[in-house]
Amino acid sequence: MSETSLPGANAAAPMLAPFIADAAQVRAALPDLDVRGVLAQMFAALGRGEAVQPPQTLAPFPQDAGDFITYLGVLAHAGVFGAKLSPYIAGVAGAQGAKPIVTAWTALMSMQTGQPLMWCDAALLTTERTAGTTALAIDQLAPRAARRLAVIGAGAVALAHIRHAAPLRAWDSIRVHSPGLASDTDRAASVRAADARVSLAATARECVEDADVVMLCTSSGKPVLALDALTKPALVTSISTNVAQAHEIDPAALPKLDVYCDYRRTTPASAGEMVLAAREHGWSPDAIVGDLAELANDACPRPDYVRHVFFRSIGLGLEDIAIAHALYTHLLGAARS
Repeated sequence: MSETSLPGANAAAPMLAPFIADAAQVRAALPDLDVRGVLAQMFAALGRGEAVQPPQTLAPFPQDAGDFITYLGVLAHAGVFGAKLSPYIAGVAGAQGAKPIVTAWTALMSMQTGQPLMWCDAALLTTERTAGTTALAIDQLAPRAARRLAVIGAGAVALAHIRHAAPLRAWDSIRVHSPGLASDTDRAASVRAADARVSLAATARECVEDADVVMLCTSSGKPVLALDALTKPALVTSISTNVAQAHEIDPAALPKLDVYCDYRRTTPASAGEMVLAAREHGWSPDAIVGDLAELANDACPRPDYVRHVFFRSIGLGLEDIAIAHALYTHLLGAARS
């Protein structure tokens, strides 16, 4: 890889084709990326007005052939902007059992030259920034004395969440539950290998008993946790999936929770349980206590744990742009060395 194939974001370089980073290059670079640090800087910049986060958009394909979500972001302090395109392509027409295709690619562009800098396969980066955002929320919101971590889910996203959350508190236990996990020897072994404190729980209720923090890391479109299973006020984190109006807790519960999110200006319009709670259960986005941009700038209160705390992330374009810029900077440095 030549240095000229990676023009700097601030360089007045002649028009060049953008560098393309495939999945293998992204995977090799991941250990060198400070994901949580990058996201913390990004949310702080967003709270100071040094970044812009437009709403995400969903564009359907004709004839129910799929759709794609566009995640946009402007990161002014880094001098870049761009978009992640995440398509969901339905199975081939007429093919029995054809699985949908889900990919993600991020385009990074220079605010100085208007030229494209990089296209990168964003599948692995999406997993990392999703887990990193949850970890940032836990670090901001969880009690310092939190000792019991529970995880619902056992896929790649759940494993990334465990890896990112493991160093945040002095956890005594990390319990994991996923349907069928106990009978899947290989998957169970990979979960146990994630951290020495991991143990498997037979049911979700067993998993979250006495938990201080519960991370919901599934692709479910319907609730995976009954909040009455929690035996004391806890922090519950939840992520998004491609299922329309997906929600991992009952939307009717939101009025009884202290609710935080990644970004209050965009999340309520996309998060399934928030949309349903506002439409059917008398909840209002005005009830959101704070978001990560405000937390990063000490501009909202922290929870007092009189009741459960709920943190919801939908995945922001700025997260994708920030992590793509970190990847670009790493690859540029490697090319120059």
